[in-house]
This record gives sequence, structure tokens and C-alpha cells, in this order.
Amino acid sequence: MESMIRDIPVYYESYGTGTPIIMLHGFGPDHRLMKGCMEPIFTWRSVWQRIYLDLPGMGRTPGKEHIKSADDILDVVIDFIDAVIPGQPFLLVGESYGGYLSRGVLQRKFDQVEGMALIAPGIIADRSRRDLPPRTVIVEDPQLLASLDPTDAEEFSSMSVVQDEYNWERFRDEILSGARVGDEAFLEKIQQHYGYSFDVDSLSRPFSGPVVILTGRQDHVVGYRDAWRILENYPRGTFAVLDRAGHNVHIEQSRIFDALIGEWLDRVQESVRGNYL
Repeated sequence: MESMIRDIPVYYESYGTGTPIIMLHGFGPDHRLMKGCMEPIFTWRSVWQRIYLDLPGMGRTPGKEHIKSADDILDVVIDFIDAVIPGQPFLLVGESYGGYLSRGVLQRKFDQVEGMALIAPGIIADRSRRDLPPRTVIVEDPQLLASLDPTDAEEFSSMSVVQDEYNWERFRDEILSGARVGDEAFLEKIQQHYGYSFDVDSLSRPFSGPVVILTGRQDHVVGYRDAWRILENYPRGTFAVLDRAGHNVHIEQSRIFDALIGEWLDRVQESVRGNYL
């Protein structure tokens, strides 16, 4: 499906009925990243409408000249929400840059957001200011890497803490597939203005809805320590640092990921006392 937002045909896919969940992927891939890790959780869960969109310049959503910064991308996401689920309460799930965007949405739509899940979220836009652990590989499979196209092997090995076949196949299908179709020139432009013009973590008051923040102990892209610093914004926030996981924590620790996201959804249901379920 498409929704025309600020002269941009925003591609999205919607599944199920009930309370909407807006799924925001990271910088470079497309909606398949979120769909791959989230849809299995809803095999036995109803009452949720899952909305997966492609951000501008990624997947099937084109970039446009007038989109120049994170502020502009946030405006598109806000207008998309207003167009697709006008006035409705909703949940946010964001991975990496999508976690950064999610916190921008929270600032702008504070009273509509019922809960938020942040997966390996970008906290500090400027990479040079991030508190990062060293690059670490825990599970190596040289034979697997040798069997891959050299470019694919480099992409996978540069990101992965667990380099086995399961993780490669999910990386290929959910992350690399989207990254291959992105508008590289547009994304390079956005990288020059990757951060907001405002402090996204300066809230007028703490957000009282259920939150979960999932991070990888070996995440050398956004780290985990910076995320701890925003936890006081979320008095009902669970904070998890998972060993044997890097920036692809949702894949490398998929069983724990499924359990923690499922528990978060249970807390959201409990917190709203069935008002819209």
C-alpha cells in the first residue's frame, strides 16, 4: 500500500486489526527488517494492527530533494501516522535509527503513544560521541564466510557478533535485501544531517507507558551504555543488555528478544485495562 505524504508515496504493509503498532526500521534497510523480527511474535497474538513502513529513500519509498534532515524524515513519519491512523492511540517499535525516530514521534505525539519498544536504539547521533564497546566476534565460521560473495561476507562480518548460517540467512533476507535497494545518494545527503535540531530526550514529563529497551553487549555501532542514560525518562521501562549480541540483537538473541517483546505487549495490555482490546 501507499500513502501520499508531502509529495512522497510512502510504502507500507499492514497486518491484523486492533491497536496500531508503528514499526520503524533502521537507516539503510527497509520494512523487512522489522517484519522479520516482529511478525513471528504475533502468531499467537491478536488485537494488534502492525504497520511496517519504508522510510524516505529506503525500500519502496523514494527520497525527495526537499527531505534534507532527520527533522524532515520525522515530519514525514508524523504526517504518515496522522494520515493512516488519525487520532488513534498507538505503540511504537523502532530499531537503531528507527529508535531515534521513535523518540521524536513520542515528543510530538506524547498523549497518543501507549507504549514503546526500542531495539538497539541510536541514542547519540554523532558517532564520535558514542560510548562504544570494542568490535567483538564471539562465534566465527570461516567456511561460511568463504562460501559467500566477498561483498556480502564483508557486510555480514562487519556487523555480526555471531557469524553462523542462521544469522547469515536472516541478515541476508531481512537487512541486506533492503540495503541493496536504498537510494545511496539520498542517504549520503541525510547522513550530513543525521541528528535532530533539538534534544529528543528532553521530555516535558516522564513517559509513563510500558517501555522496553533492548541492547547488545557487543554492539559496536550504537553501544549500550548511552541508552542507560535515558532510562529515567521511562519509569515503566525495562532495560536489557544481552550478551552474545551486537547491533543485530533482535536476530542474534532471537529467543530472548521474542520473550521480552511479548512481555512488553502484555504490560501494555495490562496498563490500558482492555479499554481498546
